[in-house]
Amino acid sequence: MSEDMQTSPVTLKQYTAMSMPQRRRVWIDISDITEEEFDAYMDAQKAREAVVPRVGREAPDFVADVLGPNRQRTGEQVKLSALRGGPVGLIFGSFT
Repeated sequence: MSEDMQTSPVTLKQYTAMSMPQRRRVWIDISDITEEEFDAYMDAQKAREAVVPRVGREAPDFVADVLGPNRQRTGEQVKLSALRGGPVGLIFGSFT
């Protein structure tokens, strides 16, 4: 194991049995951020969660670039709403 890698102070079983305040304490203890930064991060995550589409709901419309066999952009785009009424599979990846 790398010298800079920290091991968890609790097991997964212990963590699962913890209350949220206990988990928060563990997160802060092993993190390199302040309690204020942690709380701000958690507040931002809660706000984000409020607008994330739910499973089973209609997906928000978007436009995506079409890739060719060489995984390069073809210049063609497809709009999700144009595909309504049929099955659609989405594969997310990265160009990096």
